[in-house]
Amino acid sequence: LKGEMSLVGPRPPISYELEHYQDWHKDRLKVKPGLTGLWQVSGRSSVGFDEMVMLDLYYIGHWNLKLDLKIMARTLPVMVKGEGAY
Repeated sequence: LKGEMSLVGPRPPISYELEHYQDWHKDRLKVKPGLTGLWQVSGRSSVGFDEMVMLDLYYIGHWNLKLDLKIMARTLPVMVKGEGAY
């Protein structure tokens, strides 16, 4: 509601993670976080932190409407199946 997030984008950072970010991790903070994203539809909790950041950076570097639509189309099935959820 405040415009702080987008529909699709990197996972929002968790405050305690920020102090442990390496410089290259911080690049994922250059765009608004999303309600869903490439990480969320690519294994979620079964994906390690560095791999999650790489997925976010891939999304940022390759963003286009088609990619957003693919991610949105994969979101509901992943949520229903609970893939990668702990």
